[in-house]
Amino acid sequence: MNADAILRVTQALGARLQQAVIASGDPGTVFIGPLDDTDAVGASLILFLYRIAPNASLRNREHRVPSNTPPPAVIVHDNALPLDLYFLLTVGTRPGMSEEPLLRVLGFAMQALQSDPVISGAPVNQEPVRLTLEPLTTEETSRIWALFPTANYRTSIAYVASPVWIDPALPPIPARVVLEDSLDVGMRATTEVE
Repeated sequence: MNADAILRVTQALGARLQQAVIASGDPGTVFIGPLDDTDAVGASLILFLYRIAPNASLRNREHRVPSNTPPPAVIVHDNALPLDLYFLLTVGTRPGMSEEPLLRVLGFAMQALQSDPVISGAPVNQEPVRLTLEPLTTEETSRIWALFPTANYRTSIAYVASPVWIDPALPPIPARVVLEDSLDVGMRATTEVE
């Protein structure tokens, strides 16, 4: 993907969650951003990207991308950056309403992500990104929520989107084509001493 890979994956995940909100029958929306943002008020779900980390298992591997116009059939990026994106999915708030109805929306969202855990297609440049439920300890959850001292704690879960590739800005330079393959062998001069 390009430098906009993080944005593309976040928007694609937000769109998937919005479909789950609609399927639940809730009239709300999905807000993408910090939990204490004033624009988050009234949202059914809040999606917050709280951590970006290099993917350790893919870090030293080349990124192979199918080409739109073969040949070559595959473009190989030797210096691409594989990332894991960590998202916090939180039930929203509605004035004068408890969290209870929004727990149903959260259940629909979890069901949708579990039944189809791969984001692919045009929104992510045809590259598959897998979504995995990430268990958080109480300590980890507390650290994330400590970022928002003015927000009241609400039910939250975490997901990891991986791999998200950021390819180099310039395409790889193809190797020069071999036009002739030859081996020149010369005769060695020898002198005899008599």
